[in-house]
Amino acid sequence: MSSTGQILRADLGRGKISLERIDPRILDRYIGGRGLGAKILSDETDPISDPLAPEMRVVFAAGPLSGTRAPTSGRFSASFKSPLTGLLTDSNCGGFFGPWIKRAGYDAIVVQGRAEGPSYLAVSDEGSDILDAGDLWGKLTGETNRTLEERHAGKVAAIGPAGERGALISNVIVNGRRALGRGGLGAVMGSKNLKAVVVSGRMKVEVEDPTTFDIAAKRARSLIRARLSRGWSLAEVGTSSILHLLNVSGMLPVKNFQGSRWPVERAEEVAGERLRRDIISGRHGCADCPVACGHWATLPDGDVYKSPEFETIWSFGPNLDSSDLPSIVRAGALCDELGIDSISAGSTIAAAAELKDMGKMEGVPGWDDPRETLEMIKKIGMMEGCGRKLAGGARRLTLGRGGPEASMDSKGLELPGYDPRGAKGMGLAYATSNRGGCHMKGYTVLHELGGRTDRLSPEGKAQLVMGMQDETAFVDSLVLCRFVQPLLGPEIFVGLYNGATGSDISREDMMEMGGRIFNLERLYNERAGILEGQLPGRLLVDMVRDGPSKGSVVELEEMLAEYRTLRGWTPTGEVREETLRRYSIL
Repeated sequence: MSSTGQILRADLGRGKISLERIDPRILDRYIGGRGLGAKILSDETDPISDPLAPEMRVVFAAGPLSGTRAPTSGRFSASFKSPLTGLLTDSNCGGFFGPWIKRAGYDAIVVQGRAEGPSYLAVSDEGSDILDAGDLWGKLTGETNRTLEERHAGKVAAIGPAGERGALISNVIVNGRRALGRGGLGAVMGSKNLKAVVVSGRMKVEVEDPTTFDIAAKRARSLIRARLSRGWSLAEVGTSSILHLLNVSGMLPVKNFQGSRWPVERAEEVAGERLRRDIISGRHGCADCPVACGHWATLPDGDVYKSPEFETIWSFGPNLDSSDLPSIVRAGALCDELGIDSISAGSTIAAAAELKDMGKMEGVPGWDDPRETLEMIKKIGMMEGCGRKLAGGARRLTLGRGGPEASMDSKGLELPGYDPRGAKGMGLAYATSNRGGCHMKGYTVLHELGGRTDRLSPEGKAQLVMGMQDETAFVDSLVLCRFVQPLLGPEIFVGLYNGATGSDISREDMMEMGGRIFNLERLYNERAGILEGQLPGRLLVDMVRDGPSKGSVVELEEMLAEYRTLRGWTPTGEVREETLRRYSIL
């Protein structure tokens, strides 16, 4: 059956591993993946607790589609309380780790406590153990991955030196090239003396209704193949394909959001077309994925790295006013090896560069300074010199230096590479995302750049954002790849879910389930004392100076008022009791 009905719990402090049955009603309501992780954290942790306290949990959760033949189902979700923001946070990742959780016999792995010394968790269908990681501590993520893959013939999620040393912008690298990127999960694992989790297993994952499942899976594969046959930029160059479109639309943040577009010739130096022409040398993909959107990059000197995705290119490119593509590739690869989130790293370095312009900081890179940027990434990863200050993220850095206006964040999480003055829905999505400044929880750009809504108008954006957030919460709980979400659509999601679980939900049920998960996360953050509603001041006040988005700002309060009403929240953003009852959260 699609659900194993089992959780593996590792108490690192007690050195104990146990197995637990999951109440089927929890899976009926919260699905798996992101939803299951949110439910476990809500039930078992205090929202006001220190995210780095031993009693805090990390939940690695597969979904009902993990380990099946559903296309793009090679993903999983990690849920935790973020030390960077204080928010209940989930991070979604591809590769092969997620299906192997199911093949080991579990729906989720829950880690708690703090080991006495460096440790790693080895999970398999033949038995699990907490093992010594003394020989791995201090190693880069690539070497750690290779060592544990050989030792256990499994799939690895590992932290680097940044997580070991407590950098709040640290991440977890999976299979040596995918990232559980945002919110500081690396620091949480480091605080537990947990270097890595490695999973292996050979159990077969069965679905409850093969006929319904196969119909939906075949339809999904047909849609993907048809898109590939027409030439899909996602397969050819990855997400870097969007950079040029954002630039000509006047919504590519430049120099820490001080501008919204770059000269075309500079954008062309780092756009997907340049990658395809000069450096892409091969492809790689995730389990059960026909797209294979990952790529290898070979630089002029012969060095081979993972080709950067859009956010990494933007973060170390336009955001730092640099068009040095080889240095951008190296910056992304260095972040992966050290275990650092590339969005937060580039954004925090950009904040430091602006502080430098303001005369409030020295010893940090300036604009278009790729050599010093690479050195600063090393310092962040090793928590050395000024790197220790930047390792806490942009908000902490700028507050400590008396220049908070230089932090481009929402609720402590640095914003990604979309200027919401050129796409108003993204501004509302940033402000209301349960994990802070995030584009992945309500990616309205698809509608706004696609012409399905006026991107420069706030009208209708509240309904758009809420709908995308609820659908995404469902997809993140299945777990499916977000890149094919707009291509497949609700009918296929529902068909795959019904086939895998034997359920009979409708599209309306799907949206209600997504809304339940979103509101549960919201309630946890509310109890932690954190509400939404803030964006950097320059996005609300400073008009775009030129280009297609000229004269635009984000009319946040207007959109928030409508959004809160639609959500069934109070005018100040608290979840109403009747809303909790409607979603059966209470």
